[in-house]
Amino acid sequence: MNLKTKLTGRVVFRGDPGYEAARKNWDPHTNRFPKVFVFAQRTQDVANAIKWARKNHVPIRARSGRHALETNLSQVNGGIVIDVSEMKKIKLNRKKGTVMVETGNRVGRIVKALTPKGFIAPFGDSPSVGIGGITAGGGIGPLQRTIGLISDNLVALEMVDAKGRVIRANKKRNADLLWASRGGGGGNFGIYTRYKFKLHRAPARATVIQITWPWNQFEEVFKAWQKWAPSVDTRLGTYLEIGPKKGGNVRMTGLFLGPRTEAIRLLRPVTSVGTPTKEIIRSLPYPEASNFLLPPDPVLTQRFSNQFSSGFARCPFPDKAIKDMRKFLEKAEGNTPAGFFFLNWGGAVSRVSPKATAFFWRKAKFYVEWNSSWTKQSDAAKNIALARNLRRKLQPFIVGSYINVPDQGIKNSGPVYYGANFPRLRRVKAKYDPKNVFNNPQSIPPARRPCSQKRKKCRVPV
Repeated sequence: MNLKTKLTGRVVFRGDPGYEAARKNWDPHTNRFPKVFVFAQRTQDVANAIKWARKNHVPIRARSGRHALETNLSQVNGGIVIDVSEMKKIKLNRKKGTVMVETGNRVGRIVKALTPKGFIAPFGDSPSVGIGGITAGGGIGPLQRTIGLISDNLVALEMVDAKGRVIRANKKRNADLLWASRGGGGGNFGIYTRYKFKLHRAPARATVIQITWPWNQFEEVFKAWQKWAPSVDTRLGTYLEIGPKKGGNVRMTGLFLGPRTEAIRLLRPVTSVGTPTKEIIRSLPYPEASNFLLPPDPVLTQRFSNQFSSGFARCPFPDKAIKDMRKFLEKAEGNTPAGFFFLNWGGAVSRVSPKATAFFWRKAKFYVEWNSSWTKQSDAAKNIALARNLRRKLQPFIVGSYINVPDQGIKNSGPVYYGANFPRLRRVKAKYDPKNVFNNPQSIPPARRPCSQKRKKCRVPV
């Protein structure tokens, strides 16, 4: 059998030129060896790849921006990776204030396309993240307090299901799939090929913020930030990063959709703390402001592997939690990207009901993620343990976890990622992928089918 005959798009089998380049992810220590990569050029290529995989009993992984933070989520040994990164069309409808984007676009590319035309394009903290994955998982970032999560702005989509059929969803058609796709995570229900977003008009100018403190001032800066961040003006989004003790510092980066003078006033509860070594509070034309917050983050030149975990603060962190943070930062490998990332919550995120979309964790004080980093594979085990042990220590103060920052150390992860929405997500999964074709170690399993009165046992999809 000629395995290549029914695959279309740019097809790279193991052993072909370009295979190693196709394997590379943001994590440089990718350790999976798929049978084949299909770089789809159009929706039909995705459909053909799914049909081929089903016929040949090959496991499937979907990939958009190569930013998967855990192994075996966007690649699988002996399987097929259906990569949409070469599907990059962007179609703006100025009159309706919407944009249709193919899911191979990276966030930075969409920002550069839309901001010069006067629109806000939502983003996270990296321009190289794929819009396909970040949207499906919710999509957090500095604009969320003003316009909501990236997924809150998703109004329609196109997806290829497990049978290779093209499914379209909006609020009137397959509305349950649209609901599930707004925070239910990528690679669960099918492979997304197009998204339609509602847009918001950008201000002419915005204020960018970047303030740096010495590492040894992190406790006082963090205490001030966590007290201030949840209730500050919702036009102001900030994230606070704290690096390892060796070689690290404290940095707050933010975007205020208003004038510089007002930003200075709003920031005073934090800027008055400690002795900042660098302070940028600058008014810029909006396109330049968005670019300021999206510095280059190349996918294929990373040196560090990472173990991430995440959660949503149910309350301000007490001194005990801050002591555990310090111990973690003291043990983390120096001069690496290890550390903490905090993002302020509230505003438009919290005004949406937790059950209105699949993204459940709407009522937190702030978001927190942390990671340990290493370059030598021999250091992997101790760093993975370091990050996962911290999760246990912080558990009394956090709830849930963010599916786009997965941690395979979390057992029974469904309710942790999706809260009370997990049972409904399982029912949507059973409708669109009853045989669980799209699966990975932490994917959503389909709900059990109702027991037939004529049968003694329920049938469970496999």
